[in-house]
Amino acid sequence: MIEVNLDVMMARRRMSLNELSDRVGITVANLSILKNNKAKAVRFSTLDAICRELNCAPGDILEYREED
Repeated sequence: MIEVNLDVMMARRRMSLNELSDRVGITVANLSILKNNKAKAVRFSTLDAICRELNCAPGDILEYREED
């Protein structure tokens, strides 16, 4: 399973969900869905914008974990 660690990167960068939403141009609701591991998919353009604003790599946000 893919786990989204967006909240970890946002905390490291001291960036709120509202601030990231404004910078990336994605609604707070959609970012919240992604942050809470409820998203079924993410566009590469969205991932690119998030990584650009958080100054990180996709692997810093997305993590593969084996299911129990």
